[in-house]
Amino acid sequence: MLYFWFRRDLRLNDNTGLNAALKIGKKVQPIFIFDKKILNELPKEDARVSFIHKHLEKINSELEPYQSSVRIEIGNPADVWKKILAEGEVEGLYFNHDYEPYAMERDEVITNLFEGKKLTVKSFKDHVFFEKDEVVKDDGKPYTVFTPYKRKWLKKYAEIDNSPEPNEEALRENFAKSNYKAPSHEEIGFVPAKLIAPDFELKFVKDYDKHRDFPGKNHTTHIGHHLRFGTVSVRAVVEYGNKKNETFLSEIVWRDFFSQILWHFPHVVTENFRAKYNGIAWRKNHEDFKKWCEGKTGYPIVDAGMRELNETGFMHNRVRMITASFLVKHLLIDWRWGEAYFAEKLLDFDLASNNGNWQWVAGTGCDASPYFRVFNPESQQQKFDKQGEYIRKWVPEFDSLDYPAPMVEHKFARERAISTYKEGIALVNEALN
Repeated sequence: MLYFWFRRDLRLNDNTGLNAALKIGKKVQPIFIFDKKILNELPKEDARVSFIHKHLEKINSELEPYQSSVRIEIGNPADVWKKILAEGEVEGLYFNHDYEPYAMERDEVITNLFEGKKLTVKSFKDHVFFEKDEVVKDDGKPYTVFTPYKRKWLKKYAEIDNSPEPNEEALRENFAKSNYKAPSHEEIGFVPAKLIAPDFELKFVKDYDKHRDFPGKNHTTHIGHHLRFGTVSVRAVVEYGNKKNETFLSEIVWRDFFSQILWHFPHVVTENFRAKYNGIAWRKNHEDFKKWCEGKTGYPIVDAGMRELNETGFMHNRVRMITASFLVKHLLIDWRWGEAYFAEKLLDFDLASNNGNWQWVAGTGCDASPYFRVFNPESQQQKFDKQGEYIRKWVPEFDSLDYPAPMVEHKFARERAISTYKEGIALVNEALN
């Protein structure tokens, strides 16, 4: 019997590794492991855990006609696999790639465990459309600037067949007969989340380029967390975007871009992509950081974004840039603090994209916004939420005397940020010469 290990690919349809396992002709037992190393870092009411739990139950309902089910385990993956191997009857393991540093270390341990017993282990590309070094420069080096990467990505995409694999339904007869029951939230160590992750809305893709920057319009696809956990195939999303809207497709290309950056340059997880910014003297001001987290900065569009995040686990893309820029440039607080807060709160948290976007805003990343670009929250508000629809939804006291004055003046903050960046760059240059 083969095992297929669900991780960031919670679906039966168009699942590369799962299809490959089913095609072998042996019986395939699906499995999911609630990894204690990851769970122990989360609050006991986490909407992402509930989202996973919901979609595992959905998969189980889809497996019922084939008298099969997902085996769901809780613990350290290495310990779980040792236990399963001791049970016997395991002929091999199939799964899809994960590109985050911890996941790669975990998968290497499991691969060695299986290979040590002369068992088959195979993994596949599924989480992204193009991965690792599939889109590189002519000399084989990775791209670190998005625009030429995108040009090569689109050229390569035009040359391939992106049709879904046929006859998936016939393959499902190869699922192993089993009747595993999903553990409750309490058995996993959590409580059901009050916050419900929304379904995605592809109807907004057609006019994505026209509405994407206006948070008050609520024309968001909400597809981010579905791509993050693989409840939808990235190949299907790419195909749809290619037909419907070039700007939307570009966002998926950014996702691939940041994924390959993480794979080629894993130091970005904890360090600036560009070492020349290592001399920046960040302000370690916990009180200012707390005001930003709570949406009490005195800048309405910043506060609206942070309150939306805290209440819903989501923040509009344009507002993500504004809030991140405010933290890094106006408050001069290390981008890593903001990145960690978003990682804790976002339903669609993906390490590669979260890290890449924060470093883009901070100016420390690969394809970075120049360090001297400092978003003016007031002009951003005038441009993208002129009538205040978004602000009044999340900051009801905006028009009252209860709303605080700005915690820092824009012109002062901008000049301070540019000066601090220049000094930091000079320090690094001096040390190198």
